[in-house]
Amino acid sequence: MYTPRAFVETDLARLDALIARDAFVTLITGRDDGTPEVSHLPVRYARDGARIVLEGHWARPNPQARHSGKALAIVHGPHAYVSPSAYPDKAQAARVPTWNYAVAHLHGVLERIEDTDALADLVDRLSAHFEASVGRDWRFEQEDPRLVRQLAGIVGFRLVVERVELKFKLSQNHPRVNQQAVIDDLSTRADSTAHEVAALMRGSIDTAD
Repeated sequence: MYTPRAFVETDLARLDALIARDAFVTLITGRDDGTPEVSHLPVRYARDGARIVLEGHWARPNPQARHSGKALAIVHGPHAYVSPSAYPDKAQAARVPTWNYAVAHLHGVLERIEDTDALADLVDRLSAHFEASVGRDWRFEQEDPRLVRQLAGIVGFRLVVERVELKFKLSQNHPRVNQQAVIDDLSTRADSTAHEVAALMRGSIDTAD
């Protein structure tokens, strides 16, 4: 991922926050002929220090479900258009439009999970996590043969992350007065995602101070 030095982020706590916000990732693998395979999937995220693991599952007919080895998971953060009209120096500096955003690329190795007991445990943990996030309590009943039979339709995966790229493009290459002006502009919009970008910008300024 192209990441100018001003936009490089190394604090893994910010990755924690991105995945807590949106655990629906883009998973990319490559076929032997170089053709990419792409899936969009919810994942269970775990981090212990620098060790990061993502878990999830594919539908068995998904061609990517036959893959093991190198993979890339993209974690999508908030993003917002930035109008040059927001900058106090827009005229003298000939400012142009841009886009502020946060994103993470997680490079690692995929392991398939096909054992029935391991799949049942994975589905139970995934469902418990996401049910709790919406205030519900459905659980995967491992004693229910009707549910267990449905495990034949999926293949689980575990992505052990080897390298993390975090890009937080939040106007860090602009004077502080411009950064504050962008925060103010984003904060006035009706779009809640713009408010999230403004909050990220405030956090970056506070950290820099």
